[in-house]
Amino acid sequence: MYDLLAGMRIVEGSAFVAAPMGGMTLAQLGADVIRFDDIDGALDGERWPVTKDGASLYWASLNKGKRSIAVDVRRVEGRRLLQDLITAPGPDAGLFITNLPLRAWNSYPTLAERRPDLIMVSLSGTRDGRPQVDYTVNAAMGFPLVTGPEGYDRPVNNVLPAWDIAAALSISTGLLAAERRRSRTGAGSWMRLSLYDVALAATAALGYVAEAVVNADERPRLGNHIFGTFGHDFRTSDGRHVMVCLFTSRHVTALHDLIGGETLAAIEAAEGVDLMDEAGRYRARGALQAALAAWIEPRCFAEVAAALDRTGALWGPYQSFAELAAEAARHPMFAPVEQPGIGVYPIAGAPFDIAELTRLEPKPSPHLGQHTDEILSGVLGMADIEIARLRDDKIVAGR
Repeated sequence: MYDLLAGMRIVEGSAFVAAPMGGMTLAQLGADVIRFDDIDGALDGERWPVTKDGASLYWASLNKGKRSIAVDVRRVEGRRLLQDLITAPGPDAGLFITNLPLRAWNSYPTLAERRPDLIMVSLSGTRDGRPQVDYTVNAAMGFPLVTGPEGYDRPVNNVLPAWDIAAALSISTGLLAAERRRSRTGAGSWMRLSLYDVALAATAALGYVAEAVVNADERPRLGNHIFGTFGHDFRTSDGRHVMVCLFTSRHVTALHDLIGGETLAAIEAAEGVDLMDEAGRYRARGALQAALAAWIEPRCFAEVAAALDRTGALWGPYQSFAELAAEAARHPMFAPVEQPGIGVYPIAGAPFDIAELTRLEPKPSPHLGQHTDEILSGVLGMADIEIARLRDDKIVAGR
């Protein structure tokens, strides 16, 4: 992580992926992100994957570097406390991100009455407020109908929650853009975002909507081929798999040393294409796949990897999560961190390498209510006797 946003205080009311990841992104850049949850437990506090003892690795991974306060959000005094926290004074405060349902108490009009320059980023499922998750949104975007083997007649879901990730980054960049505007004009903002619209905007940006309208075409299923260019998976003699792509003419040139210029020339003649042209590589994808498979499949992974690296080919190995974890242990973005209740394992910091700044060690995730007292005293200026009363009345919990 870095201290680029040191001094900035953001309150987060969240659950599941998009909003927690948006807050985590800002925390890893140095912001003080305070996540609030109900005293009975976070909505996603036990979400899988979990350890053998039931501790949520999901929670631990998405809340790195945040502070936690536990409040009874069902009671009026608890809600007022959170309103005070969200709208607390300070030029680097008054920043709120949430994907929780908006009620009267946490709505922008109510909060902006307390602090007119409040910046609030709220994420919903759809723009009209209907609930959605990544997997239901993805179902509507067309991708499950073009994913999977050629000729397959059922949708294929994506394991990766890509739209949640895109929404998380939209939350963080949107908040920073609004904060920049406030620093220049003094004006607050309510930025309303929906998971569906994030996915729709990204799908359109990649040309899928334009293709359907302008060409009136339905994108075909291609299995592991890449539409419009060449890329495919290959199996080595020792059972490993590699992905090889030919995105530019330089990548085609790299194949000369592997499968031979004569083989490439024969493909061009048989298919009637120019392999230096991307469309030509796409049209000749079957022949290119066969030629590369004939070279790769008799060789072991180490020999294939060395040859692909030597020629400057565009390729990558397939890895299991266990193999990825072994890589993470050696990766400079990771550091071994003690996560209370779980143990020591590699935790990722921010993906940036900033030449002028020293990378700081990533911080673990908090347990529920870990910072309740210090937030009440340090941010809201409450005396110990008042904090004790809130605890006795079960308005707050935690340390």
